[in-house]
Formats: sequence, C-alpha cells, structure tokens
Amino acid sequence: MRPIPDMDTVQIELTDACMFSCSNCTRFCGHKLPWFMGEEDFKRAVDSMVDFPKMTGFMGGEPLLHPKFEEFCEYARSKIKKDKLGLWTCLPKGYERYAKCICDTFGHIFINDHSRNDIFHGPVLVAAEEIFTDKNEMFYVIDHCWLQNGWSASINRKGAFFCEIAAAMAILFDTGSSWAVEPGWWWRTPKDFKEQIEEYCPKCGCAVPLARRASVEGIDDISPGNYERIKSFSKKIKKEQYKIHDLKMSTTEELNKQPMAAYKDTLYRSVIAARYSMCLAINEKNFQSPILSKNILVREKTIFQECKDQMIRSQANV
Repeated sequence: MRPIPDMDTVQIELTDACMFSCSNCTRFCGHKLPWFMGEEDFKRAVDSMVDFPKMTGFMGGEPLLHPKFEEFCEYARSKIKKDKLGLWTCLPKGYERYAKCICDTFGHIFINDHSRNDIFHGPVLVAAEEIFTDKNEMFYVIDHCWLQNGWSASINRKGAFFCEIAAAMAILFDTGSSWAVEPGWWWRTPKDFKEQIEEYCPKCGCAVPLARRASVEGIDDISPGNYERIKSFSKKIKKEQYKIHDLKMSTTEELNKQPMAAYKDTLYRSVIAARYSMCLAINEKNFQSPILSKNILVREKTIFQECKDQMIRSQANV
C-alpha cells in the first residue's frame, strides 16, 4: 500500500448525491438518502489540505449537485492554488452555469461519465472475508489492492481516511474508524492504516479478482454477509436492484474482457465538456485542464458525431 503523501490526490467528498445509480458504485449511491457536506466540515477539510504538495480533489457522487458548490469553489480558491485543485464530475446537464466557476477554480478536470454500456464496475460490496478462508492470504491480497495503489485518500462528513472506499463504507455501515480532519493529517504511511484496514478492507471486494458488471445495469453484486449488514435500510435492496454474489473469483483472461475505463477516451470527454462551452487541454502534469471557449459550440455537432461513431465501434467489440 502507498503512503498518503505519495498519492497524486486527496479527495474532498462533497456529497453522494448523483443523477445515476450505477452498478457497484464506489460511493454506494442509491442505498441511502444522499448527504451533503456542511460548510464548516468543508472549510476544515480545505484548511487541512493547504500544505499538501499535490492535488486536492472535489468529488461525489456528483459534486455539482451540492447547493453550495460555487461558495465552496470560492473558499478553495482562497486557500489553494488552481494548479493543485481538481474536479471529478459528469458535467451534468442543467448546471452549465458553473462553467466559468469551474475554469476559474480547477487546474485539472476528470470527467467521469457513466452513461455508456461499456463501462464496468467491480463488485465493491462482495466482502473479501467471505471469499478467503485464510486470513493471511486475504490480507496479502488487500495489501496489494490496485485501487489503494492507484486512487486516493479521502475526506467526507465522517472524517479522513486512507482510501476512498473506506470513507464511503464508513457512511454506508455507519462506523467511526476515521481520523480527525486537521492540518497534516495526511502525513500517514501504511503502518498508520491498521485500524481502518481491519475495519473496512475485509468487507470490500476491490482487491479481489471478481467479475465486473456494466454500470448502466444499476445492479449491485453483494456478498451474503454484506447483504445482512445493509438489508434493513438499503433502498437498492428494497427495489431488488441487487444480486447475491456466488463468491467465485475470476481469471485474468475473464477480467480482460471487461475493461474498467473504456469510456475515458479523450474524444468522449471532449463532447461532454463541449456542453459547458469548455475544451480540454493536456497540461504539464499530463492531466486535463478545462478552458472556456466561445467557439466550442460551433464544433460540438461534429465532435458528437465523431464520438458517436467511435462509441458504435467500441460497443460492437464488447
């Protein structure tokens, strides 16, 4: 596992409200009523990240759905430089008024749209502890979790966490293994993660090679133990938007047929950005920066057709 200072980003989770209810969502959107981070919690989160040497992200759910999004952006700009702020968003329709605010605030933008049928999500709610009989083997797999080694630490209304999924699980399961959000909390290495690892990782399936599901299905794969944990309150279970997992692991060959990030091509993201009269530019950190462009809408129809053709080709290969 990685120390937090080695991560590219620490996320501030503004909300778990979302327009979608994707299969196996990493924020468990749709299981509970959505929450929104309070103003004081947000300011505390930003203040704690002022000296973080890399990127601080805004994430959700869909962060643009937060009613104080513009105010939060203004506060973040006053504390952290633009080239150290990132936004993870679908750029939903109806919020185009935020385009200038986004471009003024964030040096980096990551468009995570989940409306295509070639986007696959792994079963987060299939518990590793229900698959492995040998705890040493389980924790070996957990220690090599691709997600913790590639994604981010996170702050939400519960506190600070070494992993985005652990943060979301703390809200889903209503547990309290978090760190205080204070300056320098992110100076932590794996030896400091022990309590959170033992609390959340055995209940998670991200580190385990398990079959993925197309996000547009809206179905969560859940292990029997996690089903028992959430059945009394889960709205997705009440709507029968779930499937009990058979706890069988997948081969590498099987997983290679379900690419997780097929939708993250530059052309597709450009079409979404064009809705906000924005274009995307590769920056010096090899991320994308949002730029307002008065002329982008002239090209939107052409870009959309190119993207549509590309989508048809990619879906024919699924």
